[in-house]
Amino acid sequence: MTDIKIHVLHTGLVQVDAGLPFHDKFRNPLAFTGLFRSHVHQLTLPVSSYLIEHPKGLVLIDTGWHERVRQSQWQELGLQMQINKAYLPAGWSVREQLATLGYQPQDIDYLMLSHLHSDHASGLPLVKDAQHILVSQNEWDAAQHDHLRYIAKMWRGVDVQTYDFTASELGPFHQSFDLFGDGSLQFIYVPGHSRGLAATLIQGTSGQQVLLASDTGYAQTSIDHLYTPGIVVNRAEALQSIAWVQQKASEPQVITTLTNHDPDIRPQVITLT
Repeated sequence: MTDIKIHVLHTGLVQVDAGLPFHDKFRNPLAFTGLFRSHVHQLTLPVSSYLIEHPKGLVLIDTGWHERVRQSQWQELGLQMQINKAYLPAGWSVREQLATLGYQPQDIDYLMLSHLHSDHASGLPLVKDAQHILVSQNEWDAAQHDHLRYIAKMWRGVDVQTYDFTASELGPFHQSFDLFGDGSLQFIYVPGHSRGLAATLIQGTSGQQVLLASDTGYAQTSIDHLYTPGIVVNRAEALQSIAWVQQKASEPQVITTLTNHDPDIRPQVITLT
């Protein structure tokens, strides 16, 4: 097999105030919390994960919501449910979708976490039997000390390993991590929304590329208009990261750029030859 197949999966839904995905459209700096704002401003967005069938291994990026949210959002998210309301329709969990595709968690060679916010890491216990589970060292360090943005129980008892970004030609800060060492699957340092956020650049043998922008922006309109997310740790870095995505997405070899929560993106399979 030489083709790379990218399965775009919706592993949940999240209901948020419009100020969370599109901070720059609102003057109220706390709009993203939804406090004192009408439900008219609420949006329901997909939570995406990506299963990559690669010649060198099966790779899963992010995990969506845990099945526990079907019984109790409070049990899974605690106070975070005031900002992120989680929904997981039947058949949508990462475990269920892997089974539909004919895979078990232990079949995953690499589970890569773009970052450790709850909508990306909640489902981690469902696939903890993956062969290798990796997140950037920058993100892991941040998650150990920030108990407001992260929920540590989501990776408790899971063997999470870390990788380091190194100097490269890629990204707004010229740092990336090449998983297979051949340029076919690279994780790019795009901080701002979180300390160690990673976008993913996938390249086929023909040179065509797909860019998974993660949460540098929440939708295509974020890329088009340089809208940074409401939740950031560094607004200046977030702006530099989304600006890099905008520039990269315009390059002719990049056939598709996907953000994680774009309501216009449907589950699909993208093939790179």
